[in-house]
Amino acid sequence: MKLLPIHDTFKMSQGNCVKYKLQCPSWVVCLIGMLAGAPAFAQTAAQLPLLVGTGPSGVSFSVPIQTLLFFTALSFLPAVMLMMTGFTRIVIVLSLMRQALGTQSSPPNQVIVGLSLFLTFFVMGPTLDKVYAEAYLPYTKNVIAFEQALDKAEDPIRQFMAKQTRQSDLSLFVKLAKLEPGVTAQTAPMRVLVPAFVTSELKSAFQIGFMIFIPFLVIDIVVASILMSLGMMMLSPVLVALPFKLMLFVLADGWNLLIGSLAASFAT
Repeated sequence: MKLLPIHDTFKMSQGNCVKYKLQCPSWVVCLIGMLAGAPAFAQTAAQLPLLVGTGPSGVSFSVPIQTLLFFTALSFLPAVMLMMTGFTRIVIVLSLMRQALGTQSSPPNQVIVGLSLFLTFFVMGPTLDKVYAEAYLPYTKNVIAFEQALDKAEDPIRQFMAKQTRQSDLSLFVKLAKLEPGVTAQTAPMRVLVPAFVTSELKSAFQIGFMIFIPFLVIDIVVASILMSLGMMMLSPVLVALPFKLMLFVLADGWNLLIGSLAASFAT
């Protein structure tokens, strides 16, 4: 380091002294600041409560590990919502209904997904109530352990999926998993029951969608035949048939029939 005068020399008659400033490289200043703040940072970090709990096996879990496990579990929630509830059937049926009507983006995807979500909560209401009463409440009151809570929560969900699963689909996955032929939906592992349930849901959704398509398909055929007989080749049959489809759907109270039939299609 070197002491240099700001100016050469001030005149002593003006009552000024010779002033100096300290010049050094900027990286030296940064290094000194980091070294000076390191003890304080280490002291602060040492005071963090990193160990906040002990599991049944005697292993302590730190806050970062618990946060990682929590967000990892959150990433599986969409899969659980799609694969283990009636959401798959509901959202597919509503999407097929929109295609049958011929409306490209009405209702929009947000409305279809939102309606499917709340219909899923409605259909799964009794099952979720059992999970809450038999698994969640005893666990929060420290009556049962976490593993016992998982087992108790699995039973109502398994019963719901077993009622919606076809025996042919279950037999297929039991055969692929090389299990005993006498395995039922109540005794099958979840890795076998869940894909069988999803396959049955897809089949049910497309069967309902086929029934929805029939009246709208008839309207399309009639409109296309009339336009062709009139020689209106340049006029789109889809555009002409759309008002008639909407009128039929509204006059028949289509939303009431569709949602009521869809909710009633789940075996309880």
